[in-house]
Amino acid sequence: MESKTARLTILIDPVKKKAFEQLCTAQDLTPSQVVRQLIRDYLEKHHVEYATKPKLNQHVKP
Repeated sequence: MESKTARLTILIDPVKKKAFEQLCTAQDLTPSQVVRQLIRDYLEKHHVEYATKPKLNQHVKP
């Protein structure tokens, strides 16, 4: 997991923001957790490597 954080500021329609926050609360997640997961998924989808990307266990049995 990342040891440092950086702030990302976005502009969003207030109605969508409220709906997003309510959904996050209903799922017992913070909006930040969801946005971080969305970013990880987007990077993965586009095959982007980054320094803090978790490594899968690469032990392969013959």
